[in-house]
Amino acid sequence: MGNTCRFYVDLMALQKEVTGSCILNVIKFPDGTTKKLLIDCGLFQEKDYSDYNKNFPFNPEDIDYVVVTHNHVDHTGRLPLLVSRGFRNKIHTTYDTSQLIGHALHDSYKVLKHKAKIANERPLYSDEDVEKTLSLIEPHPFDEPIQLDEDIFITFFMNGHLPGAALVLVQINYSDDELYKHPTINLLFTGDYNNKNMFFNVPQIPEWVHNLPITIIQETTYGDMDSSQIEEVFEDNISNAVSQKHEIVIPVFSLGRSQEIMHFLMKMQNDGKLDPNIPIYFDGKLGIKYTELYKSGSLKCIDKNKDFLPKNFSYVSSPEMRLSLVNDYNQKIILTTSGMGSYGPAQFYLPAFLKRPNALIHFTGYVAENTLGRRLFDCSKGGIVEIGGLQVKKEADVRFTSEFSAHAKGDELIDFLKDFTNVRLLLLNHGETNTEDTYASRVLDEVKVKNVGILGRDYLFRVNEYGLIKSFSSKFL
Repeated sequence: MGNTCRFYVDLMALQKEVTGSCILNVIKFPDGTTKKLLIDCGLFQEKDYSDYNKNFPFNPEDIDYVVVTHNHVDHTGRLPLLVSRGFRNKIHTTYDTSQLIGHALHDSYKVLKHKAKIANERPLYSDEDVEKTLSLIEPHPFDEPIQLDEDIFITFFMNGHLPGAALVLVQINYSDDELYKHPTINLLFTGDYNNKNMFFNVPQIPEWVHNLPITIIQETTYGDMDSSQIEEVFEDNISNAVSQKHEIVIPVFSLGRSQEIMHFLMKMQNDGKLDPNIPIYFDGKLGIKYTELYKSGSLKCIDKNKDFLPKNFSYVSSPEMRLSLVNDYNQKIILTTSGMGSYGPAQFYLPAFLKRPNALIHFTGYVAENTLGRRLFDCSKGGIVEIGGLQVKKEADVRFTSEFSAHAKGDELIDFLKDFTNVRLLLLNHGETNTEDTYASRVLDEVKVKNVGILGRDYLFRVNEYGLIKSFSSKFL
Protein backbone atom coordinates (compact mmCIF):
# COMPACT_ATOMS: atom_id res chain seq x y z
CA MET A 1 0.00 0.00 0.00
CA GLY A 2 2.94 2.31 0.67
CA ASN A 3 4.15 1.97 -2.91
CA THR A 4 0.65 2.54 -4.22
CA CYS A 5 0.37 5.85 -2.38
CA ARG A 6 3.53 7.04 -4.12
CA PHE A 7 1.94 6.43 -7.52
CA TYR A 8 -0.59 9.13 -8.29
CA VAL A 9 -1.64 12.01 -10.54
CA ASP A 10 -2.29 15.60 -9.47
CA LEU A 11 -4.94 17.26 -11.69
CA MET A 12 -5.63 20.97 -12.00
CA ALA A 13 -7.64 22.86 -14.61
CA LEU A 14 -6.40 26.29 -15.59
CA GLN A 15 -9.90 27.46 -16.53
CA LYS A 16 -12.41 28.56 -13.90
CA GLU A 17 -15.47 28.28 -16.14
CA VAL A 18 -15.99 27.57 -19.86
CA THR A 19 -13.17 28.83 -22.08
CA GLY A 20 -9.41 28.53 -21.73
CA SER A 21 -9.48 24.73 -21.40
CA CYS A 22 -6.16 23.38 -20.16
CA ILE A 23 -5.80 20.52 -17.68
CA LEU A 24 -2.41 19.88 -16.12
CA ASN A 25 -1.70 16.31 -15.04
CA VAL A 26 1.40 15.84 -12.90
CA ILE A 27 2.17 12.11 -12.72
CA LYS A 28 4.25 10.94 -9.75
CA PHE A 29 5.86 7.50 -10.01
CA PRO A 30 7.02 5.28 -7.12
CA ASP A 31 10.69 5.74 -8.11
CA GLY A 32 10.37 9.49 -7.52
CA THR A 33 10.25 10.52 -11.18
CA THR A 34 7.59 12.90 -12.48
CA LYS A 35 5.96 13.41 -15.87
CA LYS A 36 3.67 16.21 -16.91
CA LEU A 37 0.82 15.85 -19.40
CA LEU A 38 -1.41 18.64 -20.68
CA ILE A 39 -4.89 18.00 -22.02
CA ASP A 40 -5.65 20.99 -24.31
CA CYS A 41 -4.18 24.48 -24.16
CA GLY A 42 -6.92 26.97 -25.04
CA LEU A 43 -7.52 30.69 -25.10
CA PHE A 44 -9.68 32.36 -22.49
CA GLN A 45 -12.53 34.25 -24.17
CA GLU A 46 -14.38 35.52 -21.09
CA LYS A 47 -13.28 39.11 -20.49
CA ASP A 48 -12.92 38.51 -16.75
CA TYR A 49 -10.25 35.88 -17.35
CA SER A 50 -8.39 37.41 -20.30
CA ASP A 51 -5.30 38.14 -18.17
CA TYR A 52 -4.84 34.39 -17.74
CA ASN A 53 -3.94 34.22 -21.44
CA LYS A 54 -0.56 35.85 -20.88
CA ASN A 55 1.11 33.29 -18.62
CA PHE A 56 1.13 29.68 -17.49
CA PRO A 57 1.26 28.58 -13.84
CA PHE A 58 3.97 26.07 -14.82
CA ASN A 59 7.13 25.97 -16.90
CA PRO A 60 6.25 24.94 -20.49
CA GLU A 61 9.73 23.44 -20.87
CA ASP A 62 8.78 20.87 -18.22
CA ILE A 63 5.71 19.54 -20.07
CA ASP A 64 6.36 16.08 -21.48
CA TYR A 65 3.22 15.59 -23.58
CA VAL A 66 0.29 17.58 -24.92
CA VAL A 67 -2.93 15.93 -26.06
CA VAL A 68 -5.65 17.90 -27.89
CA THR A 69 -9.29 16.84 -27.60
CA HIS A 70 -10.58 18.92 -30.54
CA ASN A 71 -10.07 21.91 -32.79
CA HIS A 72 -11.72 24.85 -31.05
CA VAL A 73 -9.70 27.92 -30.12
CA ASP A 74 -10.71 27.70 -26.45
CA HIS A 75 -8.96 24.31 -26.45
CA THR A 76 -6.02 24.99 -28.82
CA GLY A 77 -5.45 28.74 -29.01
CA ARG A 78 -2.51 28.95 -26.58
CA LEU A 79 -0.51 26.06 -28.05
CA PRO A 80 1.77 28.52 -29.93
CA LEU A 81 2.35 30.43 -26.68
CA LEU A 82 3.31 27.15 -25.03
CA VAL A 83 5.80 26.56 -27.84
CA SER A 84 7.14 30.11 -27.72
CA ARG A 85 7.84 29.60 -23.99
CA GLY A 86 9.89 26.46 -24.56
CA PHE A 87 7.70 23.40 -25.15
CA ARG A 88 9.39 21.19 -27.76
CA ASN A 89 7.71 17.79 -27.49
CA LYS A 90 4.91 16.20 -29.50
CA ILE A 91 1.31 17.44 -29.63
CA HIS A 92 -0.99 14.46 -30.08
CA THR A 93 -4.28 14.84 -31.99
CA THR A 94 -6.68 12.80 -34.07
CA TYR A 95 -6.13 12.73 -37.82
CA ASP A 96 -9.04 15.08 -38.63
CA THR A 97 -7.96 17.55 -35.95
CA SER A 98 -4.50 17.62 -37.55
CA GLN A 99 -6.16 18.64 -40.85
CA LEU A 100 -8.11 21.47 -39.20
CA ILE A 101 -5.81 22.93 -36.58
CA GLY A 102 -3.45 24.80 -38.89
CA HIS A 103 -6.29 26.92 -40.29
CA ALA A 104 -7.52 27.62 -36.76
CA LEU A 105 -4.18 28.67 -35.30
CA HIS A 106 -3.26 30.95 -38.20
CA ASP A 107 -6.67 32.60 -37.97
CA SER A 108 -6.36 32.96 -34.20
CA TYR A 109 -2.96 34.60 -34.62
CA LYS A 110 -4.44 37.21 -36.95
CA VAL A 111 -7.18 38.01 -34.43
CA LEU A 112 -4.71 38.24 -31.55
CA LYS A 113 -2.34 40.40 -33.60
CA HIS A 114 -5.17 42.81 -34.42
CA LYS A 115 -6.31 43.00 -30.80
CA ALA A 116 -2.74 43.57 -29.60
CA LYS A 117 -2.28 46.40 -32.09
CA ILE A 118 -5.42 48.13 -30.81
CA ALA A 119 -4.26 47.71 -27.20
CA ASN A 120 -0.71 48.81 -28.08
CA GLU A 121 0.64 45.50 -26.80
CA ARG A 122 2.76 42.71 -28.22
CA PRO A 123 0.83 39.70 -29.56
CA LEU A 124 0.84 36.60 -27.39
CA TYR A 125 2.92 34.81 -30.01
CA SER A 126 4.18 35.08 -33.58
CA ASP A 127 3.27 33.45 -36.87
CA GLU A 128 6.58 31.61 -36.61
CA ASP A 129 5.42 30.15 -33.30
CA VAL A 130 2.31 28.85 -35.09
CA GLU A 131 4.49 27.10 -37.69
CA LYS A 132 6.67 25.57 -34.96
CA THR A 133 3.52 24.35 -33.23
CA LEU A 134 2.22 22.69 -36.37
CA SER A 135 5.55 20.92 -36.85
CA LEU A 136 5.00 19.21 -33.48
CA ILE A 137 1.55 17.82 -34.37
CA GLU A 138 1.40 14.03 -34.41
CA PRO A 139 -1.92 12.66 -35.75
CA HIS A 140 -3.46 9.36 -34.69
CA PRO A 141 -6.48 7.22 -35.59
CA PHE A 142 -9.42 6.57 -33.30
CA ASP A 143 -9.69 3.44 -31.15
CA GLU A 144 -6.03 2.43 -31.26
CA PRO A 145 -3.86 2.63 -28.10
CA ILE A 146 -0.96 5.06 -28.52
CA GLN A 147 2.17 4.49 -26.46
CA LEU A 148 3.59 7.84 -25.37
CA ASP A 149 6.34 6.05 -23.42
CA GLU A 150 6.84 2.85 -21.44
CA ASP A 151 4.35 4.00 -18.79
CA ILE A 152 1.69 6.14 -20.48
CA PHE A 153 -0.85 5.12 -23.13
CA ILE A 154 -3.65 7.20 -24.65
CA THR A 155 -6.60 6.17 -26.81
CA PHE A 156 -8.84 8.51 -28.80
CA PHE A 157 -12.54 7.60 -29.05
CA MET A 158 -14.85 9.36 -31.49
CA ASN A 159 -16.91 12.23 -30.09
CA GLY A 160 -19.84 13.90 -31.86
CA HIS A 161 -18.87 17.43 -30.80
CA LEU A 162 -17.30 18.12 -34.22
CA PRO A 163 -15.10 16.37 -36.82
CA GLY A 164 -11.93 15.08 -35.19
CA ALA A 165 -13.20 15.58 -31.64
CA ALA A 166 -12.23 12.85 -29.20
CA LEU A 167 -12.73 11.50 -25.75
CA VAL A 168 -9.24 10.75 -24.45
CA LEU A 169 -8.48 7.74 -22.29
CA VAL A 170 -5.16 8.09 -20.46
CA GLN A 171 -3.77 4.91 -18.89
CA ILE A 172 -0.74 5.11 -16.63
CA ASN A 173 1.22 2.00 -15.64
CA TYR A 174 4.25 1.28 -13.52
CA SER A 175 6.31 -1.79 -12.63
CA ASP A 176 8.96 -1.40 -9.95
CA ASP A 177 12.33 -3.11 -9.63
CA GLU A 178 10.76 -6.12 -7.92
CA LEU A 179 8.61 -6.58 -11.03
CA TYR A 180 5.49 -5.65 -9.09
CA LYS A 181 3.00 -4.19 -11.54
CA HIS A 182 0.98 -1.44 -9.92
CA PRO A 183 -2.71 -1.23 -10.85
CA THR A 184 -3.28 1.08 -13.81
CA ILE A 185 -4.50 4.62 -13.23
CA ASN A 186 -7.30 5.26 -15.75
CA LEU A 187 -8.38 8.81 -16.61
CA LEU A 188 -11.04 9.67 -19.20
CA PHE A 189 -11.26 13.24 -20.48
CA THR A 190 -14.50 13.96 -22.34
CA GLY A 191 -13.38 17.29 -23.81
CA ASP A 192 -16.44 19.05 -25.21
CA TYR A 193 -18.82 16.13 -25.66
CA ASN A 194 -21.79 15.25 -27.80
CA ASN A 195 -23.30 11.83 -28.44
CA LYS A 196 -24.38 12.65 -32.01
CA ASN A 197 -23.42 14.57 -35.15
CA MET A 198 -25.46 15.05 -38.30
CA PHE A 199 -22.41 14.52 -40.52
CA PHE A 200 -21.18 11.21 -39.11
CA ASN A 201 -22.19 8.34 -36.83
CA VAL A 202 -20.81 8.35 -33.29
CA PRO A 203 -20.06 4.81 -32.05
CA GLN A 204 -20.45 3.74 -28.45
CA ILE A 205 -17.40 3.66 -26.21
CA PRO A 206 -16.22 0.02 -26.01
CA GLU A 207 -17.52 -2.04 -23.10
CA TRP A 208 -14.00 -2.67 -21.78
CA VAL A 209 -13.64 1.07 -21.14
CA HIS A 210 -17.01 1.19 -19.37
CA ASN A 211 -15.80 -1.55 -17.02
CA LEU A 212 -12.52 0.10 -15.99
CA PRO A 213 -12.02 1.52 -12.50
CA ILE A 214 -11.83 5.08 -13.70
CA THR A 215 -11.66 8.80 -12.97
CA ILE A 216 -13.74 10.83 -15.44
CA ILE A 217 -13.17 14.50 -16.22
CA GLN A 218 -16.46 15.67 -17.73
CA GLU A 219 -17.62 18.92 -19.31
CA THR A 220 -20.81 20.60 -18.03
CA THR A 221 -21.56 23.42 -20.49
CA TYR A 222 -25.29 22.61 -20.57
CA GLY A 223 -25.37 20.48 -17.44
CA ASP A 224 -28.23 22.50 -15.94
CA MET A 225 -30.78 21.68 -18.67
CA ASP A 226 -32.24 18.55 -20.22
CA SER A 227 -32.61 17.79 -23.89
CA SER A 228 -36.40 17.81 -23.41
CA GLN A 229 -36.18 21.49 -22.41
CA ILE A 230 -34.63 22.52 -25.72
CA GLU A 231 -37.17 24.34 -27.85
CA GLU A 232 -36.72 23.89 -31.57
CA VAL A 233 -37.51 27.45 -32.59
CA PHE A 234 -35.02 28.17 -35.35
CA GLU A 235 -37.15 26.99 -38.28
CA ASP A 236 -40.21 28.94 -37.12
CA ASN A 237 -38.16 32.05 -36.42
CA ILE A 238 -36.57 31.95 -39.87
CA SER A 239 -39.91 31.23 -41.56
CA ASN A 240 -41.62 34.11 -39.74
CA ALA A 241 -38.82 36.52 -40.62
CA VAL A 242 -38.92 35.44 -44.24
CA SER A 243 -42.70 35.91 -44.43
CA GLN A 244 -42.24 39.44 -43.07
CA LYS A 245 -39.61 40.18 -45.75
CA HIS A 246 -36.93 40.65 -43.09
CA GLU A 247 -33.23 40.43 -43.74
CA ILE A 248 -31.59 37.74 -41.65
CA VAL A 249 -28.12 37.57 -40.10
CA ILE A 250 -27.07 34.29 -38.49
CA PRO A 251 -23.81 34.27 -36.48
CA VAL A 252 -22.25 30.82 -36.67
CA PHE A 253 -19.13 29.07 -35.43
CA SER A 254 -16.66 28.38 -38.25
CA LEU A 255 -16.40 24.65 -37.70
CA GLY A 256 -19.43 22.41 -37.38
CA ARG A 257 -22.17 24.96 -36.74
CA SER A 258 -21.66 26.77 -40.06
CA GLN A 259 -22.03 23.59 -42.06
CA GLU A 260 -24.96 22.37 -39.94
CA ILE A 261 -26.91 25.61 -40.50
CA MET A 262 -26.20 25.41 -44.23
CA HIS A 263 -27.65 21.90 -44.23
CA PHE A 264 -30.67 23.04 -42.21
CA LEU A 265 -31.45 25.86 -44.66
CA MET A 266 -31.04 23.45 -47.57
CA LYS A 267 -33.54 21.10 -45.94
CA MET A 268 -35.98 23.98 -45.44
CA GLN A 269 -35.67 24.76 -49.14
CA ASN A 270 -36.21 21.11 -50.10
CA ASP A 271 -39.27 20.90 -47.83
CA GLY A 272 -40.80 24.03 -49.38
CA LYS A 273 -40.35 26.05 -46.16
CA LEU A 274 -37.77 28.49 -47.53
CA ASP A 275 -37.97 30.21 -50.92
CA PRO A 276 -34.83 29.16 -52.86
CA ASN A 277 -34.90 32.54 -54.63
CA ILE A 278 -33.78 34.24 -51.41
CA PRO A 279 -29.97 34.47 -51.67
CA ILE A 280 -27.88 32.96 -48.90
CA TYR A 281 -24.35 34.20 -48.23
CA PHE A 282 -21.56 32.90 -46.04
CA ASP A 283 -18.86 35.24 -44.76
CA GLY A 284 -15.79 34.17 -42.80
CA LYS A 285 -12.46 33.07 -44.26
CA LEU A 286 -11.89 30.33 -41.73
CA GLY A 287 -15.44 29.00 -42.05
CA ILE A 288 -15.07 28.93 -45.84
CA LYS A 289 -11.84 26.94 -45.55
CA TYR A 290 -13.53 24.45 -43.25
CA THR A 291 -16.51 24.15 -45.60
CA GLU A 292 -14.18 23.35 -48.47
CA LEU A 293 -12.53 20.66 -46.32
CA TYR A 294 -15.98 19.14 -45.67
CA LYS A 295 -16.60 19.05 -49.43
CA SER A 296 -13.16 17.76 -50.42
CA GLY A 297 -13.10 14.51 -48.48
CA SER A 298 -9.97 15.57 -46.56
CA LEU A 299 -11.74 14.79 -43.28
CA LYS A 300 -11.97 11.05 -42.73
CA CYS A 301 -15.23 11.13 -40.79
CA ILE A 302 -17.10 13.24 -43.40
CA ASP A 303 -18.56 11.74 -46.56
CA LYS A 304 -17.41 14.09 -49.34
CA ASN A 305 -20.53 13.19 -51.32
CA LYS A 306 -22.87 14.49 -48.61
CA ASP A 307 -24.94 17.37 -49.96
CA PHE A 308 -25.29 20.24 -47.47
CA LEU A 309 -25.06 23.51 -49.41
CA PRO A 310 -28.38 25.31 -49.97
CA LYS A 311 -29.51 26.62 -53.33
CA ASN A 312 -28.69 30.20 -54.29
CA PHE A 313 -25.67 30.07 -51.99
CA SER A 314 -22.49 32.18 -52.29
CA TYR A 315 -19.34 32.87 -50.36
CA VAL A 316 -18.59 36.50 -49.53
CA SER A 317 -15.30 36.94 -51.36
CA SER A 318 -14.20 40.50 -50.59
CA PRO A 319 -14.72 43.50 -48.29
CA GLU A 320 -16.43 45.24 -51.20
CA MET A 321 -18.97 42.42 -51.46
CA ARG A 322 -19.54 42.62 -47.71
CA LEU A 323 -20.22 46.35 -47.92
CA SER A 324 -22.60 45.89 -50.83
CA LEU A 325 -24.63 43.35 -48.83
CA VAL A 326 -25.06 45.85 -46.02
CA ASN A 327 -26.05 48.63 -48.40
CA ASP A 328 -28.48 46.41 -50.33
CA TYR A 329 -31.82 46.27 -48.50
CA ASN A 330 -33.24 43.38 -50.52
CA GLN A 331 -34.18 40.28 -48.58
CA LYS A 332 -31.26 37.96 -47.92
CA ILE A 333 -29.78 35.55 -45.40
CA ILE A 334 -26.20 36.06 -44.22
CA LEU A 335 -24.30 33.44 -42.25
CA THR A 336 -21.29 35.02 -40.60
CA THR A 337 -18.55 34.14 -38.18
CA SER A 338 -17.94 34.33 -35.29
CA GLY A 339 -20.68 32.45 -33.48
CA MET A 340 -20.61 34.73 -30.44
CA GLY A 341 -20.37 37.85 -32.60
CA SER A 342 -17.20 39.25 -31.07
CA TYR A 343 -14.81 38.44 -33.93
CA GLY A 344 -14.76 38.08 -37.69
CA PRO A 345 -17.17 39.68 -40.16
CA ALA A 346 -19.95 39.55 -37.55
CA GLN A 347 -18.42 42.69 -36.07
CA PHE A 348 -19.23 44.45 -39.36
CA TYR A 349 -22.72 43.06 -39.93
CA LEU A 350 -24.15 43.21 -36.42
CA PRO A 351 -23.92 47.00 -35.86
CA ALA A 352 -25.41 47.62 -39.30
CA PHE A 353 -28.35 45.23 -38.99
CA LEU A 354 -29.03 45.87 -35.30
CA LYS A 355 -30.35 49.29 -36.29
CA ARG A 356 -32.95 47.86 -38.68
CA PRO A 357 -36.47 47.04 -37.47
CA ASN A 358 -36.91 44.71 -40.43
CA ALA A 359 -33.92 42.52 -39.52
CA LEU A 360 -33.56 39.28 -37.56
CA ILE A 361 -30.25 38.46 -35.88
CA HIS A 362 -30.34 34.82 -34.82
CA PHE A 363 -27.60 33.26 -32.70
CA THR A 364 -27.23 29.50 -33.00
CA GLY A 365 -25.21 28.48 -29.96
CA TYR A 366 -23.68 29.35 -26.64
CA VAL A 367 -22.76 33.03 -26.10
CA ALA A 368 -20.36 33.59 -23.19
CA GLU A 369 -20.56 36.42 -20.70
CA ASN A 370 -19.21 39.76 -22.03
CA THR A 371 -19.27 38.65 -25.66
CA LEU A 372 -21.09 40.81 -28.18
CA GLY A 373 -23.71 38.13 -28.67
CA ARG A 374 -24.57 38.05 -24.96
CA ARG A 375 -24.76 41.86 -24.83
CA LEU A 376 -27.13 41.96 -27.81
CA PHE A 377 -29.32 39.26 -26.36
CA ASP A 378 -29.46 40.78 -22.87
CA CYS A 379 -30.23 44.30 -24.16
CA SER A 380 -33.93 45.15 -24.33
CA LYS A 381 -35.38 46.31 -27.64
CA GLY A 382 -34.82 50.04 -27.99
CA GLY A 383 -31.84 49.88 -25.64
CA ILE A 384 -28.31 50.95 -26.48
CA VAL A 385 -25.45 48.54 -27.14
CA GLU A 386 -21.82 49.66 -27.35
CA ILE A 387 -20.10 48.00 -30.32
CA GLY A 388 -16.54 48.95 -31.14
CA GLY A 389 -16.97 52.40 -29.64
CA LEU A 390 -20.30 52.99 -31.40
CA GLN A 391 -23.53 53.43 -29.47
CA VAL A 392 -26.09 51.39 -31.42
CA LYS A 393 -29.81 51.32 -30.73
CA LYS A 394 -31.29 47.84 -30.79
CA GLU A 395 -34.14 47.89 -33.30
CA ALA A 396 -33.70 44.44 -34.84
CA ASP A 397 -35.22 41.26 -33.48
CA VAL A 398 -32.47 39.28 -31.72
CA ARG A 399 -33.10 35.60 -31.08
CA PHE A 400 -31.15 32.68 -29.68
CA THR A 401 -31.48 28.90 -29.84
CA SER A 402 -29.57 26.08 -28.22
CA GLU A 403 -31.13 23.37 -30.41
CA PHE A 404 -27.97 23.11 -32.52
CA SER A 405 -25.63 22.91 -29.57
CA ALA A 406 -22.65 20.64 -30.08
CA HIS A 407 -22.67 19.89 -26.34
CA ALA A 408 -24.65 17.13 -24.61
CA LYS A 409 -27.33 18.29 -22.18
CA GLY A 410 -27.66 17.32 -18.52
CA ASP A 411 -29.71 14.15 -19.07
CA GLU A 412 -27.34 13.01 -21.84
CA LEU A 413 -24.32 13.65 -19.62
CA ILE A 414 -25.97 11.61 -16.86
CA ASP A 415 -26.71 8.78 -19.31
CA PHE A 416 -23.05 8.89 -20.38
CA LEU A 417 -21.96 8.32 -16.78
CA LYS A 418 -24.46 5.55 -16.11
CA ASP A 419 -22.77 3.34 -18.72
CA PHE A 420 -19.68 3.13 -16.50
CA THR A 421 -19.66 0.45 -13.83
CA ASN A 422 -16.86 1.72 -11.57
CA VAL A 423 -16.44 5.50 -11.53
CA ARG A 424 -14.04 6.14 -8.67
CA LEU A 425 -14.03 9.93 -9.08
CA LEU A 426 -15.88 12.42 -11.27
CA LEU A 427 -14.30 15.84 -11.84
CA LEU A 428 -16.48 18.45 -13.51
CA ASN A 429 -15.22 21.34 -15.60
CA HIS A 430 -16.03 23.53 -18.62
CA GLY A 431 -19.18 25.12 -17.26
CA GLU A 432 -20.35 28.32 -15.64
CA THR A 433 -20.09 28.12 -11.85
CA ASN A 434 -23.84 27.80 -11.20
CA THR A 435 -24.16 25.17 -13.90
CA GLU A 436 -21.35 23.06 -12.44
CA ASP A 437 -22.95 23.23 -8.99
CA THR A 438 -26.38 22.28 -10.32
CA TYR A 439 -25.04 19.37 -12.33
CA ALA A 440 -22.89 18.11 -9.44
CA SER A 441 -25.98 17.90 -7.24
CA ARG A 442 -27.82 15.96 -9.90
CA VAL A 443 -24.96 13.50 -10.32
CA LEU A 444 -24.93 12.80 -6.58
CA ASP A 445 -28.66 12.11 -6.69
CA GLU A 446 -28.78 9.98 -9.83
CA VAL A 447 -25.43 8.26 -10.46
CA LYS A 448 -23.39 5.79 -8.46
CA VAL A 449 -20.13 7.73 -8.21
CA LYS A 450 -17.74 7.46 -5.29
CA ASN A 451 -16.67 11.13 -5.24
CA VAL A 452 -17.58 14.27 -7.22
CA GLY A 453 -15.41 17.38 -7.43
CA ILE A 454 -15.29 20.58 -9.49
CA LEU A 455 -12.01 21.03 -11.31
CA GLY A 456 -10.47 24.48 -11.55
CA ARG A 457 -7.60 26.73 -10.57
CA ASP A 458 -8.57 26.71 -6.90
CA TYR A 459 -7.98 23.03 -6.13
CA LEU A 460 -5.65 20.19 -7.01
CA PHE A 461 -7.08 16.69 -6.97
CA ARG A 462 -4.67 13.85 -6.18
CA VAL A 463 -5.83 10.64 -7.84
CA ASN A 464 -4.65 7.05 -8.02
CA GLU A 465 -6.20 3.77 -9.22
CA TYR A 466 -8.62 3.88 -6.26
CA GLY A 467 -9.84 7.35 -7.18
CA LEU A 468 -9.47 10.36 -4.94
CA ILE A 469 -6.59 10.43 -2.46
CA LYS A 470 -7.15 14.02 -1.39
CA SER A 471 -7.83 17.52 -2.66
CA PHE A 472 -6.00 20.61 -1.54
CA SER A 473 -5.82 24.29 -2.35
CA SER A 474 -3.77 25.25 -5.38
CA LYS A 475 -1.08 27.90 -5.21
CA PHE A 476 -2.00 28.94 -8.76
CA LEU A 477 -4.90 31.27 -7.90
